[in-house]
Amino acid sequence: MALEGVSDQELRRHFEMLKGVEHHKNELILELLSRVDRLDESYQQMALDHQRETQFNREGQLRERKLQDELRKIKAFMNRDPFVLVLIDGDGMIFEDSLIREGELGGKEAAAVLWNGIKDHVHDTLPDIPSDCRIVTRIYANMKGLSEVCWKAGLVDKPTLIEQFYRGFTGSKILFDFIDVGPGKDRADEKINVRSQSDIETELFKLHLGDFHCHHIFFGCSHDNGYARLLEQYTEPMITDRITLLEGVPFEKELNAMKAKYTTVKLPNLFRSTKINAYNQPVYHVSQSLPQQPIQVSSNETASPPIPNGYQSPYQPIIGMSTPSPAPSNPSTMNPKAPTWASAATSAVQVVSPPATPTPALSSLASGTDIPRNRYGQRIDPPTVYDKEEVDRVRKMKLCNVHFLRGDCGYDPCTHSHNKKLSKSEMAALKTVARMVPCRQGSACDDPKCMYGHR
Repeated sequence: MALEGVSDQELRRHFEMLKGVEHHKNELILELLSRVDRLDESYQQMALDHQRETQFNREGQLRERKLQDELRKIKAFMNRDPFVLVLIDGDGMIFEDSLIREGELGGKEAAAVLWNGIKDHVHDTLPDIPSDCRIVTRIYANMKGLSEVCWKAGLVDKPTLIEQFYRGFTGSKILFDFIDVGPGKDRADEKINVRSQSDIETELFKLHLGDFHCHHIFFGCSHDNGYARLLEQYTEPMITDRITLLEGVPFEKELNAMKAKYTTVKLPNLFRSTKINAYNQPVYHVSQSLPQQPIQVSSNETASPPIPNGYQSPYQPIIGMSTPSPAPSNPSTMNPKAPTWASAATSAVQVVSPPATPTPALSSLASGTDIPRNRYGQRIDPPTVYDKEEVDRVRKMKLCNVHFLRGDCGYDPCTHSHNKKLSKSEMAALKTVARMVPCRQGSACDDPKCMYGHR
């Protein structure tokens, strides 16, 4: 640019213009530098965040891998030694007559039928259970009482066959056991259901139900309503799905009402489907001291009906019965040791047909007290209506049943409470709690103050 001929004012104006441009240029450069600084700072922060996330992800992956390894080890441990439990009340789940009569060989055959039946059921309906799952069987029963009842009912020729049968049953499989619980009413279910004064617990059942090695429980209890108290505690499908009810005789009323929650199975040709009648004797005798008058029945007349199928032994109330056989013409063909209606008589007259409903003398059973009994002389409890929530609440109070209901607690000190003041509804609930505990005397109990349950 030629400066000649340019005035001073014009030069100054150009200079001022260039100064402004330079100023704007410097401000732009400063702004750019400032932005670079902010971007660098942001970059550094993001780089740190990325590094931290990378480290966290790496640690998380390592932790997840470690947990997966531990989980595999735990699953492998849980799946080690899997088994299913077959838990049977042997006082009521009676094996078929044909098996029992074979003694030890019949016991071995019964064990094989039971093992095969459970194995097939597990394979067909429980696919989640490992194929190498073992079968553990526990049968609880009163050996002496069961032997006597089967002998008196004519199922076996001699009581020792029952012992031989269960010896064969136990010896045929390593994990099959028969446990003799000794004499006493409901000792078998006391072993399965460990009862306390204020509560009914099922220690053995719970022990295996909570054992992760035990994948399933087959419970043989169709003959006894008392087990409904045990089963009603479990309502969650994850628990009920692990329980299968074995059926021998048809399910009793309370069990039948709740069996829809559970899987049920009836193994063919294994357990009796009818109850034992310990008094199933087709010939009866009467003493000579009674009026002697021959009884004749013509060919076109119908004899009196036999003993009804519902007639049970008072000391074996939940065992079942067989169909009565026709009366033999010769009494000597019967079991010579089996009891008759008048075994003390020196001589007797044969009666063509037994009475329709043989009823024991109530006076000798009741002993002059106002104790309700059925037509067979067995003590029964009158029906009661109760509030389940109130009963559960009172049961948790840990009250002394004997103190509040009988007034004669003999424990000093007593482990249960004596100091509560109960209302009428609480007293009624406490009576229901006490009745949940079976009386050891059973249906033969003649104590008018007895507060326990009589089945």
